[in-house]
Amino acid sequence: MNTNRVILITGASAGLGLEIARHLIPLDHYILVLTARPNSIKRFAEEGIEASKKLLLRPLDVTDAQMRAELINELEEKYGGVDILINNAGFTFRAVVEDVSEEDRLLQMNTNFRAPMELTRLCLPSMRKKRRGKIINISSVGGQMAMPTMAVYSASKHALEGASESLWYELKPWGINVVLVEPGFINSKGFEKVRTTKLSEHSFKQSDSAYHQHYINMEGFIERIMKLTPSTSASVARKVVKVIKASNPPLRVSGTFDAVLFKLMKKFIPQRIYHAILYRFLPNVKRWGKHS
Repeated sequence: MNTNRVILITGASAGLGLEIARHLIPLDHYILVLTARPNSIKRFAEEGIEASKKLLLRPLDVTDAQMRAELINELEEKYGGVDILINNAGFTFRAVVEDVSEEDRLLQMNTNFRAPMELTRLCLPSMRKKRRGKIINISSVGGQMAMPTMAVYSASKHALEGASESLWYELKPWGINVVLVEPGFINSKGFEKVRTTKLSEHSFKQSDSAYHQHYINMEGFIERIMKLTPSTSASVARKVVKVIKASNPPLRVSGTFDAVLFKLMKKFIPQRIYHAILYRFLPNVKRWGKHS
């Protein structure tokens, strides 16, 4: 009988997922299952991570139902299921609402919301049987607030937050913990990996487009903050490890200092004033809306 707890991490070949993996690899009592998209699985070798008896590397496109089911079935057969699921895989579209097609919207929601919910659903029967387990969903400060040019991303994280809160109540009778880790800005080159839609890319490049100023000012603003913040993927990963080790973690864990700040602002400042302040401090906002 397997006595080591099985931890499944999605999107583990880069960024925060990779840092979480690096913090867990040296620890005993865990079997790690690290996943990455099929075309990214080679990154593990490039990062010096090799498969072993207690470290499985598996290709997984989280939006592929068959791949999800096959992986969970394999872990059920080998180890009796997943004990700790870390839903980390995701991406960000930079686009205003008008520049998001239905295809774009579905891709963002499928990756950031629907896939984590399906993986959770597949893992729950074995967790309920054992009457223990953890679902750790990597959310974002964008799940508590929203920024211009990030609408569909924020929508996906708001959905993840709402479903996770419901899960917290639903699973408590079986001793299963549900935790939302909410990072804000992380000092990394993550801004370079943000995707654009076809429409937002056009708006960004065309100086006479209606939303051109939105894009050029917000991109520079976010890049500057990410370069200045003291928070790193490693510091957020350490918080995730604390959640893993905690016997009774809270539903929400702020991953960075600014996430704490935004949460306090939203809690204590009247909504009308809160939104007015944030709008006032948008970069060069007086230039926005020059073209119709």
